[in-house]
Amino acid sequence: MSSATTPPPSTATIRPYRPADHDAVYDICVRTADAGDDARGRYASDDLMPDLFAGPYLHLEPELAFVLEDTGRVVGYVLGTADTPGFVRAYRREWIPRLADRYPEPAGAPRTPDEEMLALHHRPERLLLPELTAYPAHLHIDLLPGHQGRGHGRRLLERFLAAAARAGAPALHVGMVTANVRARGFYDRLGFQVIPVPDPGPLTYLGRSTG
Repeated sequence: MSSATTPPPSTATIRPYRPADHDAVYDICVRTADAGDDARGRYASDDLMPDLFAGPYLHLEPELAFVLEDTGRVVGYVLGTADTPGFVRAYRREWIPRLADRYPEPAGAPRTPDEEMLALHHRPERLLLPELTAYPAHLHIDLLPGHQGRGHGRRLLERFLAAAARAGAPALHVGMVTANVRARGFYDRLGFQVIPVPDPGPLTYLGRSTG
C-alpha cells in the first residue's frame, strides 16, 4: 500500500478587494516584482513597483480587483481593467497628480532603475499599442510563492475573466516580462496566445478571449 497521503483541501478563498487589503496587495506586489522574484530593496522605495502596477488599479477600478485569502491572510490577487484606453486616460488625469509629490517626472533620459520606472509612470500611453486594440482588458496577477502551483492562479484569472466579460471586454492581454519563464507556462496552460508586437522590449504580449 502506498504511504502517500492526500493533501488537505485548500482553505484559500477568492473574494472582492477591500480597502483594508491595500497594504497586503502592495506587499505581494513587491515580493513578486522582479520577474516573479522578490524586489524588496531593489529600488529606493519598496512602494515604487506597487505604485505603478497595483495602486492605480485599486484606486481607479477596485471593482475589478480580487484577492486570495487563506486563514485570514491575503496571499494573492488579480486586478486590472476592462478598458485599457479609459484606464490610461484616468491614470494621467488622476493617478499621476495624486503621486506628484512622491514621483516628479525625471529630467532627461533615465539613468537609474528608479528613473526607468518613473519614466513608465509618467508615460501611461505606452499601454496603447495598436496590436492590442482587439484585447481591451488587461490584468496583473501575483501570488506569494507558497501559494503558487496549486491552482489558485487559474481560479483568480477565471474570476477576472468573468468580471471583465460582464464589463464588456471581449478579450484581454497581459504584458509579461519575457524572463519570467514560470509565468509564461501559466499563461500557456490557460489558453493565451502570443500577440505579435514590433519591438516589444523586455515584454512578451499574450492574449485570449474573456469567454
